[in-house]
Formats: sequence, structure tokens, C-alpha cells
Amino acid sequence: MSKHLFGDTAVLLGRSLRHISRSPDTIITTAITPVALMLLFVYVFGGAIKTTSDNYINYLLPGIMLIAIASGIAYTAVRLFTDMKSGIFERFQSMPIARSSVLWAHVLTSMVANALSLVIIVLVALFMGFRTSAGPVEWLAVVGILALFTLALTWIAVIAGLSAKSVDGAGGFSYPLIFLPFISSAFVPTATMPGPVRAFAENQPVTSIVNTIQDLFAQRPVGVDIWIALAWCLGILVLAYVFAMAAYRRKIS
Repeated sequence: MSKHLFGDTAVLLGRSLRHISRSPDTIITTAITPVALMLLFVYVFGGAIKTTSDNYINYLLPGIMLIAIASGIAYTAVRLFTDMKSGIFERFQSMPIARSSVLWAHVLTSMVANALSLVIIVLVALFMGFRTSAGPVEWLAVVGILALFTLALTWIAVIAGLSAKSVDGAGGFSYPLIFLPFISSAFVPTATMPGPVRAFAENQPVTSIVNTIQDLFAQRPVGVDIWIALAWCLGILVLAYVFAMAAYRRKIS
């Protein structure tokens, strides 16, 4: 069964990646807004913002990467919704393939597409002066956290793609997720925020993830933030996966 699932997922993943290779503008579009925000905050607001880093781009980059991921998963929901409306799902169900391979192909496509967008953003950040003393272990930890965060949000996108009534509805769910980093430590330290806003910022998932990545890039001790970040990501992943599979079973029943 597992070999059947892996093989079917690999075939469907190849199909999805071919679609992306024919329209690379989706990856470029996903990267444009975060890059524009990075340029705006570094070159317009950066001089007026006091942070724990001498180089504001070093402080800003983790939050920008999370915004890019939140933007990118909208395309996953749209691609899934489009497949459903085109009737391809019914065709797949009539074939002797593993049922969940259809969803896993979209999820893995999201992982690849978001990874490419993040590479573009990091390259632009390096051009803008981003520097890190992180070694291979720290970079692997950063990649692991970003991958886990992407996976968790992608399964939320699957729920949206399966439940939406229109293309706009499929993609629109991501707007609150894109906005979440703005009320966190991604752009300014939470200590500068008024009481209620600070309380929310310090107890939502983005802040712990941003703090962890900032510490890894600067080779500072990560402390408890990394465990909070992992708990948030794993908790969201498990819940989103359960609800996504339940929604999928209702669709194909």
C-alpha cells in the first residue's frame, strides 16, 4: 500500500510540477510582494526602527520569509479548487490509484514552489546586505522550521481548496495568515507595542518562529522559543491534516 501511495504521489507530483514549470509567473508573483515589503521596510522605514540587530535586513528577513509562505499557499488552494472544478478528481477516482495521493501531490508541489520563492527572497536579501554567521547546522534548523511551517499551512490551504465555492474564496483564506506577521516580532520588537497588542503578538505562532530563526541566523542560544515554534507548527499540522482528510472523504464519498 505504501509503495502504491508513494508511486502514485510521485506521478501526480510530476504532473503538478510540469504545470508550474509552464507558468513560472506564480512563483515570481509569490516572491514579488515579500521582496517589495523588504525593500520598503529596509530603505524607507529601516532607519527609524530600532531593533536588536545593527543590520535591519538581518532582523527583517525571517518575517518576510513567513509572509512569502503564507502568500504561496494561496496558489495551492487555487490549484486544488481548479482541479476539482475541472472534473479531474472524478477521473482520478475512477483509476486504481491511492486516494490520498491526489492531495499529497498538491502538498508536495506547494513545498517545492515555496522553496523556490524563498531562494529568490534570500538571494535578494543577500544583495541588500543580509549577512549571517550561521553554520550548516543552523541553516538546516532554519530550513527544517520553514518546511514544517509550510507543510502545516499547506494543509490549511487544502481545506480551503476543498471547501471553497469560488476561485476567489479558495485564495482569499490566506489574507489573515499574510497579515499575522505584522502583529508579531517580525518587523519590530514586541516590547514597543501597547499592552493588548503585545500580549497577542507574544502568544501567536509567528513570533516564536521568527525569534527562533533570528537567533539561529545570529548564532544566539534559541532558548524556549524553538520548542514553542515546533509545538505550534506540529499542532497546526495535525489539526489541519485531520480536517483536510475529513473534507476530502466527504468530497469523494
